[in-house]
Parts: sequence; structure tokens; C-alpha cells
Amino acid sequence: MIQDLHSHTYYSFCGKDSPQAVVEAAIKGGIELFGICDHNYGIGMARFDAYLQPRSVIAPTAISWLMQKYYDHISLIKEKYKDDIKVLCGVEVATQTRDYKAELPENEDISMFDYCLIENLDDSSSIAKGDLFSFAKRCGCPAVGVAHTDMFAFIKSLGEDPLEYFSRMAEQNIFWEMNVSYDSIHGYREHPYMLEFFKNEQQQDIVRASGVRLSVGFDGHRVEDYLPERIKDHNKRITELGIKLAFEE
Repeated sequence: MIQDLHSHTYYSFCGKDSPQAVVEAAIKGGIELFGICDHNYGIGMARFDAYLQPRSVIAPTAISWLMQKYYDHISLIKEKYKDDIKVLCGVEVATQTRDYKAELPENEDISMFDYCLIENLDDSSSIAKGDLFSFAKRCGCPAVGVAHTDMFAFIKSLGEDPLEYFSRMAEQNIFWEMNVSYDSIHGYREHPYMLEFFKNEQQQDIVRASGVRLSVGFDGHRVEDYLPERIKDHNKRITELGIKLAFEE
């Protein structure tokens, strides 16, 4: 199943297009499993001028209401296009404390989402404090992915054995995203960890042996930048390595 589990809409401050538009671009591109996962702060703040206000003036109940509204909207999109594509409703979770307003509020419930992507786990300011497993449990989603993170470097910084660590991820249904973005928003830069993984046979052996799953995400923010053939190519490369994709049966 050709998948792209990382896409943004106008619910993210950096996104431009409606959920309908990004889903239709995915359908046109031949994607079979498509995940919309807007930033938690874009969803919860709704407007950029609200985001610029101190967190103290924003009622937690408002954030929860907006999260539910977003979930309901994407659920309608899932139903509308169910005969053409399988859509998942996700959320990308910011963890950096250097921008406290972007953090997921401590008591915010996101367990209704199909999955979440935890970004920048290896950032020195991450509220996850290097503990992926506890933070994934706090999120409470049926599946959890790790985005924008060089997992091999992160695991090494913890002094852990990568095979054992990835095996724990597999046991707890935590997958690792191969971010294959190549668009204007990211300055047409490619993630070094992704490039390294596809040429490093030792890393591939460890991931394969651990049973951890990988996902592919274009991290799209503009429909006009979308490159479905790039998505298909990386899905194929992972499958040919004998590694299972997230949500693959």
C-alpha cells in the first residue's frame, strides 16, 4: 500500500491548502494511504494572531474544542473519499520547550487520533526529555511515529543498543518516519538521516531485525509542490529492503 503519512493543510500555520485539496492531490498521484497530521499548535490556536498571544490568555477548553473540531472535519473527509483513498487523521506533536506556546498542553487529550507524529525528539529542549516511550504513552494514540529525528544518533546519545531500542519501539507500535520532503517550504533540502539510512546497510540490517516499521512522509505544505512519484519510490525502496511499512497488514 503506497503511503504518505505526513501532510499539512491550512490548519497548520505553514500550510496553505484545504484538506479536500491535499487529499485530491494524493488521489491524483496514486497514493493509497494518506495521513493528514497538522501541527498541534496550529489546530489548537486556530489563528496565528491567537498564537502570538501569551498562552495564559488562551483557555484550555478552547484548545480542546478546536482539536475536536479538527478531528471531526478530517473524519468527514475520510468518509467523503473512502471509495478513492484511505485517509487517516493524525496530529504532529511539537515538543520543543524553547517555544512553549507550540508545546502540546500537558493535559490535552489526543488519544482519538489515528496516530501522532512526535517531532524533534532529539532536540535538547524537548519536553520528552529523551524518553520516547513515556511520551508516546502520554500521547495515547493507537500508533505513534517519530519524525524529524535521526534515531541512530539519538539512540547513541542515550547509550542504548540500537537493536534493543528499535525492538522496544516495534513492541509498542512506534514507527520511524523517513521524511522525504523536497519542496519550497523546506528549501528543497533533504534530511541527512534519511539519505544515510538508504545507503547504510548496517542500519538497514538493524531495523529489519528489530521488526520496527517505517513510514514515508512528504511533509507537504503546498499542493503545487507535491511529488507523488518520490513518495512511491521510497515506499518501494523500503519494501524491497524487507522492512514493513506503518499500518501495513
